[in-house]
Amino acid sequence: MNGSLNPPTDPVNITLKRGPTGLGFNIVGGVDQRDAMNDSGIYVSKIKEDGAAALDGRLQEGDKILSINGTKLENMAHRQVVNIFRCAGNQVELHVLKRPKEDWTRHRPAPAGWTPSALPVLGFLLALSACVVLVVRRFRSSN
Repeated sequence: MNGSLNPPTDPVNITLKRGPTGLGFNIVGGVDQRDAMNDSGIYVSKIKEDGAAALDGRLQEGDKILSINGTKLENMAHRQVVNIFRCAGNQVELHVLKRPKEDWTRHRPAPAGWTPSALPVLGFLLALSACVVLVVRRFRSSN
């Protein structure tokens, strides 16, 4: 037993037919976009409503894409993978490692430039700015 609440699943093949708006999902990851766990894999970050992936129903947010039409995605930059998707044709075969939803939300890469501590820091700076404005106004009105 590996101690995991969610045992790993076997990869699955999902074939999608490109629709008018593409394949209908966004990706994150690559060697230039490692997540907090130092994982450089390519993950589905968003399924677009009414897109090809949503209509098919098998691909989910958090799934790890291992290959596109047989091309393995190991050690590739994000831009390289995007280019592979663009040139993949109208029918695209994905080799996918399914990931339980709770694992995805825990390991999901944060947007570029955002950290969990950003909001409290911004709140503190806003409060500090308001205090400075009040002190300056009181000082000016007393003179």
